[in-house]
Amino acid sequence: MDSNKKLISLMDSFENLLREVFQFFTTILLSLLLPLSFLVLSRLSIAHYLIEIFGYLTKETRNSEDLLIKLFFRANPIFLHLLVSLVSVAALTHSLTGGTLSFMKCTLQPVSIPRLCTAWIFLCLLQISVGLGIEGSIAAGVDDLDLGQKRGFLTRAIFFLGLNETMFFWSKIVVKTVVDDTVFGIEREKRWAEKAALAMSFGGLWWWRLRDEVESLVVVVERKRDVLMSIGMADFVGWWLYYLTVTIGMIKIVKGLIWVVYILMFGGRRVVDIDNNAGQSVRNDDKV
Repeated sequence: MDSNKKLISLMDSFENLLREVFQFFTTILLSLLLPLSFLVLSRLSIAHYLIEIFGYLTKETRNSEDLLIKLFFRANPIFLHLLVSLVSVAALTHSLTGGTLSFMKCTLQPVSIPRLCTAWIFLCLLQISVGLGIEGSIAAGVDDLDLGQKRGFLTRAIFFLGLNETMFFWSKIVVKTVVDDTVFGIEREKRWAEKAALAMSFGGLWWWRLRDEVESLVVVVERKRDVLMSIGMADFVGWWLYYLTVTIGMIKIVKGLIWVVYILMFGGRRVVDIDNNAGQSVRNDDKV
């Protein structure tokens, strides 16, 4: 009887360990879909720009009927633009007011089955779109292209902070809620290990690809403006998303500076008050 209880306890521990590992890696991978969406959108901007300038991308793909390339140009832009715009506006609202849009509010209550299934379908479609976008951009030959006109270090740093803030908002409000409810039945508090792993993963992705390619969202619009070409709606949305993310980063910096000033001005005074109160209580005890 005791051996059966030990076996059941061991199996429960192993099951919990598998749940923890699955939840950990799934949350990180799904959270990275947002910055990867920016990467796909930047490559789309470059591809459309090259087609308008030269009439084709590369010799290998000029007459290609590759399904990936068709999906890359036609299916992905609308879905990704809508998603990234929605999440970015919600993240900006959260940065300014501390709240979220009514349909993106996070709750500790279990998510209903229909909403959970809908959320998983949405995340799967996003993952497929990002995957097809990356594979399609490679097939079209527009990966790792440099158009020049690099942003300054300050603009890059602010955009990095803004995209990092947007990604963590996406992870907390959407990804973690869905994954936790699926694995554990209820949302749990985010651990420091998850935050550190997600930040390191985003930093690696930024250094590897994003820091050089994502600026195409702005560079393409500037190039078209310089040669008096028409700027399409997709180009404008990409330009708008870039500077919207920069705005989120600036808000993050301003909040950080306000917090530092507050600590410097009032933090020390609080410590002094606490010390004075402690000393006064000690003196009263001595009198007694």
